Amino acid sequence: MLTRRRTLQGGLAAAGALTIAKPGIIFAQSKGPAKVRYSEVVRSFLYGPAYVAITNGYFKEAGLEVELSTANGGDKAMALLLAGGADISLMGPEVPIYVLNSDSPLKVRIFCGLTTTSGDMIVGRQKVDKFDWSILKGKEFLGFRPGSTPLLYLEAAMRQNGVDPLKDLKLNNNVAIPARLGSWLAGQNQFAIFNEPDASQLELDGKGFIMASVGETVGEADYTSFMATDTYIKANPQVLQLWTNAVKKAMAWCDTAPTSDVVKALAPFFPSMSMEAMTVAARRYQKLKLWKSTPVIEEKPIEKFQDILVAGRVLEQGKRVKFADLITNEFASKAK
Repeated sequence: MLTRRRTLQGGLAAAGALTIAKPGIIFAQSKGPAKVRYSEVVRSFLYGPAYVAITNGYFKEAGLEVELSTANGGDKAMALLLAGGADISLMGPEVPIYVLNSDSPLKVRIFCGLTTTSGDMIVGRQKVDKFDWSILKGKEFLGFRPGSTPLLYLEAAMRQNGVDPLKDLKLNNNVAIPARLGSWLAGQNQFAIFNEPDASQLELDGKGFIMASVGETVGEADYTSFMATDTYIKANPQVLQLWTNAVKKAMAWCDTAPTSDVVKALAPFFPSMSMEAMTVAARRYQKLKLWKSTPVIEEKPIEKFQDILVAGRVLEQGKRVKFADLITNEFASKAK
């Protein structure tokens, strides 16, 4: 499992060694909105407050002109950030941890949190009155790509409940992401993890039943966060403060707004999803508090996150990074 991490580190180190134009000069000289090239790792319902900040105009009100792109992968998102193709990126904390452990002269720091934990749901084919983790033993389970955070959190949830993910069941992690839903509908595997609103849509269609929330089981361990290179942070503190202010405003709105309003704000980013499934999913995420209520990131959840990486064999114990090297709460602590 460490092989993938080392390969990723090598690629990121190469990207970090590229000649990069100094960021921030345009922002300092421009009299109009500050242009921010924003890259999300994937398109995910779990990133709700980030989309709300766009739809509800919070970024615009803050004086930011946001250009959104989707990288489709943590390695791609980080390579884009290190090469100067993006100013701010949203991805899991594991990727900047790998960069800190790499030879890249350019480092990346997280400056604003977004999600408290995993948004994945365990889905089964038979409805049960009360889910017991022991029923997974001896079964075939549709997992996720090896080394990915969805799989790492799933394995952590299993270990917390007496299930050894390496011995007690067969985890099928070789199905490509676009083919996962089709694989399930074709009858493969007895259990699976799906993000929302796919999990709710399966249940509405009678094609699966939600057994448990991976994130609720694992507990707080920051899953996705906003980050930038150390040079961008140094050159653009005002932009990052405005960004964090807008995100905090979106978090507060998502926490208190009627579910129907939240769904309307998210719908433009998920045109193929049914309103019914998104409503069920948004209500579930609100209830489980999977969207953070503050952009501040605490040390304990990050330590738990690194525990998950170590247990998942993608981070060596001796390669754990210091909280202060990975996180800056300079902007989150002053967000308003």
